[in-house]
Amino acid sequence: MKTVIKNKILDLMMPILPKNDLSHWVGRLVHKKIPGPIGRKMVQGFAKAYNINMDEAEHPIEHYESVGALFTRKLKKEVRPIAPGIVHPCDAVITQAGRIDSGKLIQAKGKLFGAAELLRNSHWAAKFHNGTFVTYYLCPTDYHRVHSPMSGKVKWSTHVPGALWPVNNWSVEAIAELFTVNERVGFTIESDNKMAALVMVAATNVGNITISFDEKVKTNARDPELAPRERSYDPAIEIKKGDEVGIFHFGSTVIMLYEEGMVSVESATRLIGQAVKVGQTLQAP
Repeated sequence: MKTVIKNKILDLMMPILPKNDLSHWVGRLVHKKIPGPIGRKMVQGFAKAYNINMDEAEHPIEHYESVGALFTRKLKKEVRPIAPGIVHPCDAVITQAGRIDSGKLIQAKGKLFGAAELLRNSHWAAKFHNGTFVTYYLCPTDYHRVHSPMSGKVKWSTHVPGALWPVNNWSVEAIAELFTVNERVGFTIESDNKMAALVMVAATNVGNITISFDEKVKTNARDPELAPRERSYDPAIEIKKGDEVGIFHFGSTVIMLYEEGMVSVESATRLIGQAVKVGQTLQAP
């Protein structure tokens, strides 16, 4: 009953909420350094509320001068060892996975969205025909830096401005083609003549996405009508498996697309609903 009431409230409120403006100001607030006891209490309160494992963090909690700094914390190198094969790019729950069938990915039961619309580029999307996709949902508890699942070369990226709907269960089930509506940054990784694409999807209060290998990418401009910005890299950017490739400045979603033959559809779908960590094997070599 509570879930039904909650969903009805969301149905009424979310369409009229100024999500882009709200996300901009929340982002500024959580990254604001507040000196003294109040600032320390805010950081400690956030860590306690979301049960953040500070034993894994690079620094003790006293080091972090804002909630945003804690949220985007680095981890001690030894706590996320990089396993063999293709690995998971982030700490998250796998909410969907499967075959990219006729260019379509599953968003939720009865809801699909297109690879070409996700990337806003039909040429690159065609590379993933009959391939495998994996959708990762990051909650506030999770580590929010994203890493490369393989070694390879980044030759192309795209930044698609858009809306900032939340990416929780309500939105996934209620908003048609949610991941092609929200702002996002994606790029391709070529490895051993095979292609993968990593897409970081923004959400309410998560308008700011940082791309580690390209500081020119600027998100959360608060103008969903802006045209997508594509970049080609010549020479290509070399990245190693496990390298940091991006940072969410609040929780959101990562969608991985793999060319046919890279990741078993059956192996990926068995992981739906499971929590995974950066560096754990997705597809064994």
